[in-house]
Amino acid sequence: MQRATDQHQYIQIIYLGSNSQTTRQTLRPLEITGDRLKAYCLTRRAPSFIAIGNIFAVQPVVIRHAV
Repeated sequence: MQRATDQHQYIQIIYLGSNSQTTRQTLRPLEITGDRLKAYCLTRRAPSFIAIGNIFAVQPVVIRHAV
């Protein structure tokens, strides 16, 4: 996550949401502060703050643009 934040890469995460259900989101990580990830959620099109301890999986996302 730190590398994705530093290199402005998109990631997809699976995490335990506040409703105690597993959730998947595609994010643009902005910064890691303490035990939280601050990101822009492309899924919800809104800022997101996620507890790092609730993240189960992280995967890089490649976004391709049409020419």
